[in-house]
Amino acid sequence: MAFADLLEQVGSTGRFQILHVTLLCIPVLFMASHNLLQNFVAMVPPHYCRAHSNLSQSSLSPAEILMITVPLNEAGKPQQCQRYVAPQWHLLDKNGTSSPEKDCEVVLQGCEDGWSYNMTEMSSTIISEWHLVCDLRSLKQMGQTVYMGGVLVGALVFGGLSDRYGRRILLMISNLLMAVSGTCVAFSPSFPLYCLFRFGCGMALSGLGLNTFSLIVEWIPTRVRTFTGTATGYCYTLGQLILAAIAYFITDWRWLTLAVSLPFYVFFLISWWFHESSRWLAINNKQEQAVKTLKSVARFNGRHEEGEKIDVKMLQESMKKEMSCSQGTYSSLDLFRTPKMRIMTLCLSATWLSTSFAYYGLAMDLQKFGVNIYLIQVIFGAVDIPAKVVITVCMSFIGRRPSQSGALIIAGITILINILVPYDKQTVRTCLAVLGKGCLAASFNCCYLYSGELYPTIIRQSGMGWVSMMARVGAMVAPMVQLTGDYIPWLPGLIYGGAPILSGVAAIFLPETLGTQLPDTIQDVEDRGSGKISKGQMSTKEAIILQDTKLDLLKQAA
Repeated sequence: MAFADLLEQVGSTGRFQILHVTLLCIPVLFMASHNLLQNFVAMVPPHYCRAHSNLSQSSLSPAEILMITVPLNEAGKPQQCQRYVAPQWHLLDKNGTSSPEKDCEVVLQGCEDGWSYNMTEMSSTIISEWHLVCDLRSLKQMGQTVYMGGVLVGALVFGGLSDRYGRRILLMISNLLMAVSGTCVAFSPSFPLYCLFRFGCGMALSGLGLNTFSLIVEWIPTRVRTFTGTATGYCYTLGQLILAAIAYFITDWRWLTLAVSLPFYVFFLISWWFHESSRWLAINNKQEQAVKTLKSVARFNGRHEEGEKIDVKMLQESMKKEMSCSQGTYSSLDLFRTPKMRIMTLCLSATWLSTSFAYYGLAMDLQKFGVNIYLIQVIFGAVDIPAKVVITVCMSFIGRRPSQSGALIIAGITILINILVPYDKQTVRTCLAVLGKGCLAASFNCCYLYSGELYPTIIRQSGMGWVSMMARVGAMVAPMVQLTGDYIPWLPGLIYGGAPILSGVAAIFLPETLGTQLPDTIQDVEDRGSGKISKGQMSTKEAIILQDTKLDLLKQAA
């Protein structure tokens, strides 16, 4: 008897599993909200230097005050970071223009009295509240980088703690941390404290993603894992659309942050009901507690008699295979010890890093497309739906390697083409950006499944942990690259587009896994393609069902 047989005995996909998965999936909606919250709370409103204090009591209209106070840039719009040292009254004469002679004598200065903001889409943002403009504009990108740093640290911390102390308790802690950190963000009196609490939100996001996936896949039978993984992935996509709706009605950044954080207090209370994974309990020598949990699930599913038949001896017999596979000590160094493992890890690292790098480079700078930010958020979220369908079909029929490489190269090409499109061609620019973002979302889907098939069983989690870390590094670097646009406008697009193309070429050197057996050992990887892999291994079709859902759900923490 295998552990899967025990799950069938206690109810398979009964009432417990349905309710369990549903309650675990609901927080995924708000995980997307926190991941992309920066698009709204750090929206940069149109701004210019505040008028001289002696003009506050004048009878001039706001437009006239702006005309004599702030010079125009090359595009004919008010300068954002400079004003005249003294009001230029002559600009009010006739058509509001001055002679070149007078223009040459004009002396400019910085925004000595602060800035005025045109708050049309958001009534308040961290930009307008703490004046993160001009010389401080880089702090906006720093805030997102700090958040992604929290996601990286959270994956390292909560991943290890989850294996040691259990999934349920770490999920509860993550829910509480997200609720408390999010609330503190909403009431932050300064930008440094805002960054500190956003770092906490990033850590909580990783804890939620990792432990949610564990509790889902370890409580449902193999045959429904693919469906469950797909449904959970679409919950994240739906969460992107929900964020746009919430931000449309709540335009103050503090209330918006609070609105997407308060539900986690409810999720924390709900998480007390969750059952610890019986698999984890059994592997960690808590067989009696595992049996007790299985019997509880059986009663919930109306299978009291079948549940009473389960005992410690039956559980130990069912977990023999899992225990034998866990023997031996391996580390991340094993990912680089042998030639094929080394090449494979380097290529996958480039693939994951560039996918995440370009994805967040596009998804976290929606204002540059010149389209209503709520509309573009909906479009960017909705494109994930067909993208995931298309890449799944491609992986099934033409293979993992061409699908992975093609998605990255197409994404890079669309981003590079966008550099050549004039800024006033908003429709064309938006369509290209949406196509690129869809390809990157598809690349993410392919990354998880492909990497799980490439790495051997004995270090599969170490391999997935390594490449996931590379993805988070890419997400951290992405916001900072946007700052290069202040010096060379086309440079960010070149970097965001070039990285996926280079990694798409690197993906060509990965072995194809469609229709092949999953490797169990490092030697199996080295022998891949030589026909030396043992016939006794699990077939790809069987093993992928076991892995693909798990890998899909890990994406939410990336």
